[in-house]
Amino acid sequence: MTTNPTTQPQTPPFDAQRIAALRQVLDIAVEQIAVQYRTPATKAMMAQIIVRHAADGITDTSALVSHAVQAGAAGAP
Repeated sequence: MTTNPTTQPQTPPFDAQRIAALRQVLDIAVEQIAVQYRTPATKAMMAQIIVRHAADGITDTSALVSHAVQAGAAGAP
């Protein structure tokens, strides 16, 4: 069976250690937004931002936290 690569979502190849590190980044970022915005939807949005930037090659924790906090500062739409 062949698959069409255009229909497959691109998934970054993160190992368990990297995923754990990204989870810590998310936890740090969530602590920096207002309590009323710490909803599952906002956390999911922030996680997407972190994974997207990590997949683009950003490895600096501070930069990943900053991007996530910017995305979650006003909550999820």
